[in-house]
Amino acid sequence: MTLESMLLPIPSEIVMPFGGFLVQQGVLNFWLVVISGTLGNLAGSLIAYAAGYILEENVIIMLIKTYGKYILLSEHEYQRARKWFMQYGTSVTFFSRLLPVVRTFISLPAGLAEMKLWKFSLFTFLGSFLWSAFLTWIGFSLGKHWNSIDPYFRQFQLVILVVILAGVIYYIIRKFNFIGNRKQ
Repeated sequence: MTLESMLLPIPSEIVMPFGGFLVQQGVLNFWLVVISGTLGNLAGSLIAYAAGYILEENVIIMLIKTYGKYILLSEHEYQRARKWFMQYGTSVTFFSRLLPVVRTFISLPAGLAEMKLWKFSLFTFLGSFLWSAFLTWIGFSLGKHWNSIDPYFRQFQLVILVVILAGVIYYIIRKFNFIGNRKQ
């Protein structure tokens, strides 16, 4: 969760439900998983906030243009997060934590705007807590019903795997600009 919030492509949508599954199996405690995810998110967000606070925007954009493709971050995604922050103010820090993709990048514009650290930390903690609890609950719920969906999953296992793999490959190819956006 810390790495995701530091702008690295490790999706919480996989990490936290797996934690929930482990809760259902009796390996982990639900609230410890949620708090760990929340604190990890806060730690990574503070690092990204600090980068935004310390660096100038032109440096951040240059870094995104140069290295963004390696962490699957585009200038467009950064600009969208920045626009949301400027349009909706500091409350977007809370609400963005509940949205995939934007949740990861909102820390940079918050740092650039020099949002008060206590406010940023509070909104990030609260939004991340809800997100972590929701994803952990999903993993817990799916884990509880795994035996009932397992026969259906096994029938379509190869198809599901191919579709997921194709989606991931397409996403990565788009992010690395191998398709579209080519200079002629």
